[in-house]
Amino acid sequence: MVALIAFVACAAAIFVAGGRLSRYGERIGELSGWGSAWVGLILMASVTSLPELMVGISSSAIVGSADLAVGDVLGSCAINLLILASLDMLVPERKRLLSLASPSHALAAGLGIVLLATVGVAMLSGDAMPLTPWIGASSLLFLGLYVGSVRLIFRHSRSAPDPGVQAPLDVHLTARDPATAHLTLPQAVGRYAAVAAVVVGAALILPPAAEQIARMSGLEESFVGTVFLAVSTSLPELAVSLAAVRMGAVDLAVGNLLGSNLFNILILTVDELVYTKGLLLADASPTQVSTVLTTIAMSAVVIIGLTYQAGAAKRFVLAGDAALMLAVYGGNAALLLML
Repeated sequence: MVALIAFVACAAAIFVAGGRLSRYGERIGELSGWGSAWVGLILMASVTSLPELMVGISSSAIVGSADLAVGDVLGSCAINLLILASLDMLVPERKRLLSLASPSHALAAGLGIVLLATVGVAMLSGDAMPLTPWIGASSLLFLGLYVGSVRLIFRHSRSAPDPGVQAPLDVHLTARDPATAHLTLPQAVGRYAAVAAVVVGAALILPPAAEQIARMSGLEESFVGTVFLAVSTSLPELAVSLAAVRMGAVDLAVGNLLGSNLFNILILTVDELVYTKGLLLADASPTQVSTVLTTIAMSAVVIIGLTYQAGAAKRFVLAGDAALMLAVYGGNAALLLML
């Protein structure tokens, strides 16, 4: 019971702090003069992925659970796309969410598929090319692919022919947030650091609590990591995305969620560096591959929704692309529960 209370309390703290992190992070980007695409890709995505990073380090180094670490990263990627699909319900006038977003977001979604496919191959092969007894070559590959993706997206945003179209990860708000408009750069950085400390502290407690929940409930750690941990660490993305859609900034929501998925794969590199029991991806349950395939499928649906503009209106509460993403995620969750 104590573990469940601790889990819920930490999840609530991450949700509240995640919303504040995004506001202070946006203010820092505004005052620093960084390009909006760069702010979205580096600052915002890394900010909202901070819980995944800390949970991954805690799961790998403290708990020593490859399933919790890998499950949280992969599950968070799927949860981010689930959030994206669910946001479709909030779009007024029966319009599709993805029809209102810039088609250039498809670049980030496509690069996410490349990174996820690389993770799947590494897991199926047992990370067959170890550099040390606990570090696989895939870790360096993830790092290289992430850096290459950042470079490619940044160059694309700089060379976009239509200045009226937002860049793939352009999350820079067009209007100042009245709650942070008075802050100077040092003040924004200070508040950012303070709230980030709350997120870090709460995220460090989550894996031990999740492990206790798994033992009490009899659930597999792969399921707990992919569902429970992933949901809680994706709360910052949920807070940012809800606020963005409510203010009409659809590209803010889409860009942040897709950018967070790219950063999440980079987290696997960090997790493997601190996981000393063996090779992280080789020790993780093979059932995790189903989440990889699920997230690839959901990302492909995002690309279809971004590029197919003929059906901009929806007949029901959810558009067809959003409903398909929800169905794919639900099927994977049911499969993990049965395995």
